[in-house]
Amino acid sequence: MNDTSTVLVTRHPVPASEGVHVAEVTLNRPDKLNAWTAEMRDRLVAALGEAGADDRCRAVVLTGAGRAFCAGQDLAETAAIDPDDHAAAEAWIDDFGRLFRTVRGLDKPVVAAVNGVAAGSGFQFALLADLRIGHEGVRMGQPEVLSGIPSITGIWAMRGILGRAKTTEFALTGRLVEGPEAERLGLLSRLVPQDQVRSEALAEAVRLAELPPGAVALTKGRLRELDDAGLDEAVDAAKKVHTAAYATGEPQREMARFLAGRRRA
Repeated sequence: MNDTSTVLVTRHPVPASEGVHVAEVTLNRPDKLNAWTAEMRDRLVAALGEAGADDRCRAVVLTGAGRAFCAGQDLAETAAIDPDDHAAAEAWIDDFGRLFRTVRGLDKPVVAAVNGVAAGSGFQFALLADLRIGHEGVRMGQPEVLSGIPSITGIWAMRGILGRAKTTEFALTGRLVEGPEAERLGLLSRLVPQDQVRSEALAEAVRLAELPPGAVALTKGRLRELDDAGLDEAVDAAKKVHTAAYATGEPQREMARFLAGRRRA
């Protein structure tokens, strides 16, 4: 893909294995903190699908261009959802379900190079990775409630790492945590200096790519089985809850307020 694409794929050779590579998948909308639209997620699903189908690709690195990993949904897109258009609200959730299942369906290791803010659905996306490497200045969290958006798939993504108490705190307060606390809570696997996040993530991916691929795939398959039903349930619940939320018009009003730079009264 070229540099104007919202999703870039770079292949890095694995020195110890001829013909084998690591796929680095970069969200490339830095002027918007890599906040994504439906079209951008379509490109991402396609890129991840290609990596998954390529036997020469043995690991994947997820990262973002510029100073953010992913700020989540582009609110300018979802603020336009008509309160009476229930199908649009459901389709929006199905779109995320497809992306999440594509990441989880990869039988090769996935490493997130969390180079900056990871918020909302971008935060959930990072949590889908097997390992997450970030720096002290990273900010991570689930601020959707601040924009009038219920956190439903977010609860599923967080609970296995944070447990009920912290998941409740993150979902209801919308607060973001910085790198050291994120590492302590398990949201990050490791902290490194800011200028080494990408190189360390690629190095980790290369190490994982050198492992026996059959054993890796079977291990990931079992890990996936442990909570696949939970994701299915979360997506179904999110479709019902988000349809109800958007029908009230509250998310649209809160997103419009945020986009206009107005404070909540």
